[in-house]
Amino acid sequence: MPTPDRTSLAAIVTAGRELLERGGPAKVSMQAVADRVGVRAPSLYKRVRDREALLQLIAEDIVDDLGTVLAASDGTLTGLAHAYRTFAHTHPEGFRYLYASSPDLAHLQRASEPVLQAARAAVGEERALDAARLVTAWATGFLSMELAGAFRLGGDVDGAFEYGLAQLQVALRQS
Repeated sequence: MPTPDRTSLAAIVTAGRELLERGGPAKVSMQAVADRVGVRAPSLYKRVRDREALLQLIAEDIVDDLGTVLAASDGTLTGLAHAYRTFAHTHPEGFRYLYASSPDLAHLQRASEPVLQAARAAVGEERALDAARLVTAWATGFLSMELAGAFRLGGDVDGAFEYGLAQLQVALRQS
């Protein structure tokens, strides 16, 4: 008689994400995940090929989670930027890991669709991808610096985020 399943792929990925948030990718090991889900490490290999496959699943789960957050926003560039910022603050290590990993293209396309829709509304179909990249690159850079504590010259970081977002919108309207 086969032994009963003591964990699921979803539980494994969730445990991996929790470990990632506690200390970055270095904290995600098969042993640490096994400990969190209450099985022996060899049992994980029934569900996940190896650590690299686990990290890939974690990256895709993060992208899916981000896509859900973006889709729940009001769909405007402002709403999306605020949702993106909230996601980055709520999941700082996951946010950082998104840009250090290579999630599957299908996951990225689903998560990107709300941004592309807002960009289409702002600049039209022809330049939508360019506009989406511009907004995403600016927001990602701003948030990466913010999370790293790089804005040490004083001033209102929230106000700077709003200023940058407003300036991007002005520039997009002029294009």
